[in-house]
Formats: sequence, structure tokens, C-alpha cells
Amino acid sequence: MLVGHRTWEFANRPIIISTGTVGGPFEAKGAIPDDFDLLHGDLWLNEDTYEKAHKVLMEEACERALHKVGLKKEDIQFFMAGDLINQMTPTSFAAETLGSAYFGLFGACSTSMEGLALAAYIVNTKGARYIMTGASSHNTAVEKQFRFPTEYGTQKPPTAQWTVTGAGAALVSDDGKGPAITSATIGRVVNMGMTDPNNMGGAMAPAAVDTIETHLKERNIKPSYYDVIATGDLGHIGREVSLDLFHKHGVEITEEQYQDCGLMIYREGQPVLAGASGTACSAVVTYGHLLNRMKKGEIKRMLVTATGALLSPLTVQQNETIPCIAQAVSIEWDEGEAES
Repeated sequence: MLVGHRTWEFANRPIIISTGTVGGPFEAKGAIPDDFDLLHGDLWLNEDTYEKAHKVLMEEACERALHKVGLKKEDIQFFMAGDLINQMTPTSFAAETLGSAYFGLFGACSTSMEGLALAAYIVNTKGARYIMTGASSHNTAVEKQFRFPTEYGTQKPPTAQWTVTGAGAALVSDDGKGPAITSATIGRVVNMGMTDPNNMGGAMAPAAVDTIETHLKERNIKPSYYDVIATGDLGHIGREVSLDLFHKHGVEITEEQYQDCGLMIYREGQPVLAGASGTACSAVVTYGHLLNRMKKGEIKRMLVTATGALLSPLTVQQNETIPCIAQAVSIEWDEGEAES
């Protein structure tokens, strides 16, 4: 199953049999509202704190994924998920509700594909029949922790990005109908010495390039193998940086083929500066928009590379540099499975 040094190929082709995606009011006004299972009209979700609302987002995404295939919470062997809040407490409380054995994951905004890679590994080796994996974020809860409470109205530089309010969950099984997880390349920490927490895209771009180039090399494939190569949340700046790096390294990825979840979720004119970010960003775009395109036959093979900046409020206050990582998972949909 190990190919090269950092890549797994899954001979048993674990299947994404169901997904659930939930978003907030800003996402409802975005570019892909029809790709969400549930959209909320406010950020509170009938809770008295944003962190409690954050927990509800993850619970609802899991509920939607289970409901679509008629499974119960008791059918799930493992729950693998994470978020950005201190000690991932929203996800941990959601894990209590789900009741499954729980792996709490922290890869910042790369968590969605970290979870999907690990779930596929376990299912591929017959370690479980059903695994729920996912990621979530809440704009105001994250802003309060990493930057300033939104009530302050602090002005941001144009390099900053908008944290997605939402949650995306995927149900991975050893059997069933759906797109197959065919491989995963595990990222390594890449630190270019950047210290600006308002330029996540620029900081994460080299990590994305490192993981994607490693994936192509270790699988011995060309970029053209994939219809879409999507990054998690590099935004405008990170995407341009990574395209420049690919060009310098002689990797032939076209601008049309190379997409970014942080640029797909919101519409032109929304005040998101350099684009979207947040742990939920790649989760909701992948498990909603991109997989829906697969079901329609528009995409047959895609590589999703979720990117994460592994900083904390403490490291920012201590003027530390920003270590970054990217996790890549390839998803393929057999031609006969696509909907007409």
C-alpha cells in the first residue's frame, strides 16, 4: 500500500457513501448555496455562544450524512474530525453526541483531508466498516480566538481571508455506491519563515506545492491524470504563489485545472479579501460542490490538497514563524456510477 515515502494507494478502494454539509448565512449568499444540505439564517444557531453553535454545525453535518444512507449513530465504528478552537472542544462535544470511538485531529485547515486519508487507510485494511470523518469552523468563534472579536470592526489587510462558517462530514465504508478514495499523500511541515497571520495563503502555498509534487512523483503520474487539482484555502495570493512555483519546477498544471476551495465558495463582490479559509472550507466545498460535480459526470478524477497553517494565538504573540502542512487525497468516480 505504501508507494514511495509518503503516499498510500488503496487497493480496496474505500467508498465515500454519503456526505453532509452545513453552512451559515454568509455561505447562503455565496457562489454554491445549492451544494449545502442545510444553511442557517444566523450565526447563533439558537445557542448562547458561538462555540456551542460551532458544535451544532458538526453534529448536523454528521446527522445529514447518516440520514442519506439510512444508518444510525450506533453503526459508526470511529469518528475522526477536528476544528480550530482551543483543544478542539466543539468537535469533542459533537463526538460525545455521536457516541462513536473518537480520534480528535488537528491539522488546522488541512484537517478535512487528514481525516479522509486516515479513514481510508483504516477502512482499506478492514479496520472498520463505517468511519465518519469531517471538519468544521465558525467565523466569529475563530476570529475571536486568532484575531479580534468581530464587534471590534478591526480593519484587515488585503492578504487576509474570511473564515467559513460550516461543517462537512463524509461517511467512508468498505462497500457501497459512491466515489472511491484511491490514494493519499501525507504532508510534511514546511516553514518559509513567514510571521504574518493575515497572509495564510502565502505561507501555505509552498506546503501545497511540496505535497502535490510528491504525490505526482510517487504515483508516477502527470498532472493531466486529474480533471481537477484543488487546494484547500490558498486564496488568490497563495494560488498565484503556488502556480509560480509549479512553473519554476516544470510541473505542467493548467490554471483551469488548478482550483482552490477558498475561491469557489463565495461569489464575486462578497467582502472576503483574498478568499475563504477555515477548517470547514475544503470540507464543505469537497463534500458538497466537488462531489456533486462528480455525480453529474463533470469530474472523474480529482486530487484535493487541504492546506493548514499550524500556528496558535500563543505562537503569534511570541513572534514565531508559521509552520504549514498540506494533505492530499485522490478521489475517483467510475464512469458507470455518474448520474446522467
